[in-house]
Amino acid sequence: MSDQAGKAVLVTGASRGLGRGVARQFGRLGATVYVTSRASSAVLLAETAAEVTAGGGKGVAVPMDQHDPTAVEALFRRIREETGKLDILVNNAAAVAPELARPGAFWEKPLAVGDIIEVGLHTNYMAAYFAAPLMVECRQGLIANISFYGAVTYFHGPAYGAAKAGTDKMSFDMALELRAHDVACISLWPGFVYSDELAKFAETLPKDRLPPTLAAALPQFERPEFTALVLNALHDDPKLMELSGQALIGAELGQRYGLRDIDGKQPAAYRETMGAPLTFLPPDPKRPMGA
Repeated sequence: MSDQAGKAVLVTGASRGLGRGVARQFGRLGATVYVTSRASSAVLLAETAAEVTAGGGKGVAVPMDQHDPTAVEALFRRIREETGKLDILVNNAAAVAPELARPGAFWEKPLAVGDIIEVGLHTNYMAAYFAAPLMVECRQGLIANISFYGAVTYFHGPAYGAAKAGTDKMSFDMALELRAHDVACISLWPGFVYSDELAKFAETLPKDRLPPTLAAALPQFERPEFTALVLNALHDDPKLMELSGQALIGAELGQRYGLRDIDGKQPAAYRETMGAPLTFLPPDPKRPMGA
């Protein structure tokens, strides 16, 4: 694993969950990590940045409306001025309504459940839009859009599925346009994540009150830090551009790079039970791109 000194990383949606753990681990690897979240989560975001710095990196908290192009552009201008580059963009921001995972058909849930398409798929596009010029200028970089098995199987309903399936196709198309500039773009599918919030819930609730199926599954949940280890190794892989454009399962990348989770386990892939990433057709070399 390479030395991370001087590496610049941006993690969106980093006040909690997967994003917070990813940022924390990049801090332990010595990176400068910019972290974003909505302004209402500014206190939590400041805690994330403090964890990054405490781990040995440099945490920079930027609370913002991630759906506001003026604010997003200003962030990337700041990154350019302060670091001159961006090695890794982790697009993790999403609007997850509390009702998303509850039983019921999509028309029986609040319309706000569909916001995940806007503050998710669209915000990923926007961040990549402003990140690309800096990466292209440096002729290096990795854009990692966080996706999930819901892209190919029913999970949490049509809004969630549309956001994830769109993320995978968007990553493929971005990769085609970035390839000539030696910049990679992928979709990454983590497994089920043992976030700080889930850990607090599981560790404070009496064991006999945990749903049996959840209690049995929790030991196999990935720590959020594992995703950072995977992305770090992927970025430094000399064959990175061969993987650009693909939807990649984090656990399988972990096996490729010989990585284990921070608790020592080998995270499981759910390819057989939840589906494999779709493989998009490469462009026809006889026809110009976009023709």
